[in-house]
Amino acid sequence: MGGKNMKEKALELAQQNGTPLFIIDHDRIRQNYRTFKKHLPRVQAYYAVKANSNQEIIKTLFDEGASFDVASYNEFMQVYEYIRHYKKKDKDFYIWDKIIFSNTIKDRDTLKKIRRYKPLVTYDNAEEVKKIKAYCDTAGLVLRLKVPDIGSQVELSSKFGAEPGEALTLIEQAFDLGLVVEGLSFHVGSQCTVFDNYTAALDIVSQILQDARSRGYNVNVVDIGGGFPVPYDSHVPQFEELAQVITAELARLFPEDIEIIAEPGRFMVATAAGLVSEIVGKARRDGKIFYYINDGVYHTFSGVVYDHWIPNFDVLSPGDHRDPTDAMEICAVVGPTCDSFDKVSLSQQLPADLRIGDYLYTENIGAYSTASSTRFNGFDGAKILHVNKVS
Repeated sequence: MGGKNMKEKALELAQQNGTPLFIIDHDRIRQNYRTFKKHLPRVQAYYAVKANSNQEIIKTLFDEGASFDVASYNEFMQVYEYIRHYKKKDKDFYIWDKIIFSNTIKDRDTLKKIRRYKPLVTYDNAEEVKKIKAYCDTAGLVLRLKVPDIGSQVELSSKFGAEPGEALTLIEQAFDLGLVVEGLSFHVGSQCTVFDNYTAALDIVSQILQDARSRGYNVNVVDIGGGFPVPYDSHVPQFEELAQVITAELARLFPEDIEIIAEPGRFMVATAAGLVSEIVGKARRDGKIFYYINDGVYHTFSGVVYDHWIPNFDVLSPGDHRDPTDAMEICAVVGPTCDSFDKVSLSQQLPADLRIGDYLYTENIGAYSTASSTRFNGFDGAKILHVNKVS
């Protein structure tokens, strides 16, 4: 951003482009990807498109050499856009080597559509095996396992993952139907700050892998999922520390012929975006100041609802009326819709003298925000502005 950080530049950009304004910094995306590769050199990074499916983000990561974790046919086609001009041989290899359908439940129409691409897909139950055999028998399979995810921001084991005790049966069932199980996968939950979850999961996978190989099943891929922690605040353990733990466990548990992949989503994009919202109303209710802004939980702050995300606000004032020594108060920040559910936060410490037209800035809002935004009440979502993009 021309030598300025995102917050310093945000006010100028908001005045030029209007609000709400969602600013994506592609330099930060590239930096996050390179940090991941530097500290986990053995791991092939498949960006989880669901974290932020903006096409320009996919293009930046594609150019960096990333692989992709997709959950639907539409997400697949977003990646396919950049390889459609490849020769068939190169296209087939890219899809096989760099794309995984990590949604363990796929509808029949999707399986029919992707059959010709011979994709890598996950599963975690017997019915899915039968469905894949019937509608996408060209696929390579990855069995997703249920592992500990206690303490993660978003826990996933209640909906996904086969019990470890069922793993060999599910592997055998797939091979008996003429399918090929290429690997095993797990996910410790999104924004995992309990490193023991990773070590426990890797132990579980290692044992199942050894048992499968001892029975003649040549399983050779381990997918360690996502959950890599983003520094939302100073209390979050550092990714570099987790990477050391994972690297050591991979070396201890898995021979070099095992391919290790991962599905980082939040890690790649959370810190790469900031939001400028504008105060459009102000009231005092039951003694508390309510600031009404032109964005809310049905829009860019949807992560407050769906991602258990704790919002943050800083003041960007376009005027000079504010006295920096003025008292702070515990205030509410609420969205623009006519639904009382649209409360972004009821406990933000902000100056009491903010006015209509003043701007607020929210950092680290790149993941699970615009991805789940709606047009409820007819309000458009934030305008998306890309900076430091390479043509």
